[in-house]
Amino acid sequence: MTGYSTGECPADETPDGRLYVQLVGEKALHEMVLDSIQHDLRQQPTPLSVLTAARNWCTRITAAAEDIAQEKRKVA
Repeated sequence: MTGYSTGECPADETPDGRLYVQLVGEKALHEMVLDSIQHDLRQQPTPLSVLTAARNWCTRITAAAEDIAQEKRKVA
């Protein structure tokens, strides 16, 4: 661990420009995805529907991860 967040870059630890841009891009993508999920959850009318929607997101994310992991096993 470098001790600084993705958006920070101390002068004495300047990473390769491409790596830095990639890290910042990945962090931005993660934030956009999380914001999208949170937006969807905030749109739910009741506490129960918020929890149901969250469980549905978890199920869909897990299913996608399992599919991707299976694809990678075939390639490896």
